[in-house]
Amino acid sequence: MNEVLNVKVDRMSRLENGSKLKAFCDLVFGDLFFVKGFRVVEGEKGLFIGMPQQKGSNGKWYNIFTPATKELAEYLKEVMLDAYKHNAE
Repeated sequence: MNEVLNVKVDRMSRLENGSKLKAFCDLVFGDLFFVKGFRVVEGEKGLFIGMPQQKGSNGKWYNIFTPATKELAEYLKEVMLDAYKHNAE
């Protein structure tokens, strides 16, 4: 899938504050556009990726980016978690 999309991590900012939020991440899609604000979060079942969100006027948070397919979601998760793990070394 990377050959088609050419997704790269543009920035990975790790947080070392002991919270469940471990890092923020920005992705570049095919050198055409980038999406800021992905989150690496420690959950009960391990690390997962939180989508970029914006707070609505009602106080609730809404995703502003959602992968169109399950396969794309898994691929993006793999790209970001791989970068997160390599960033720790």
